[in-house]
Amino acid sequence: MVEDKKYYMTQEGKEKLEQELEYLKIEKRKEVVERIKVARSFGDLSENSEYDAAKDEQAFVESRIQSVEKMIRNAVIIEETDTASNEVSIGKSVKFIELPDGDEETYTIVGSAEADPFEGKISNDSPMARSLMGKKIGDKVTVQTPGGDMEVEILEVN
Repeated sequence: MVEDKKYYMTQEGKEKLEQELEYLKIEKRKEVVERIKVARSFGDLSENSEYDAAKDEQAFVESRIQSVEKMIRNAVIIEETDTASNEVSIGKSVKFIELPDGDEETYTIVGSAEADPFEGKISNDSPMARSLMGKKIGDKVTVQTPGGDMEVEILEVN
């Protein structure tokens, strides 16, 4: 039997997924069914782009529901007490400085289900997070990125 992938996330991240699932099942499904019904009323389905678009959206919604259900079912909630307070781990924010130019950056390391780089949340599967995991304040780390290696020094872990 193949073991399902574990999805590491904070309690907040799991709650967001549960809210998304509820929205998809209760509201979005109804909207899509209504769009299909309206598109069917236009007649010939073979040349009905509204019908095709609605069916495509229905397939997307159903796929997303399955995906979110799987993430919730296989969620592993990250507890803050799992690691030392100054050690980089999932669920913690890490502030570092790029060496030698001195650019400071702060990211929160989250599970892949919660990752949103625009909000400063990076996946624990990303090259940056994998390089920083387990390191402590003051450590200098070489991070392999698609653009080449970069060296950083960890300033804070929260």
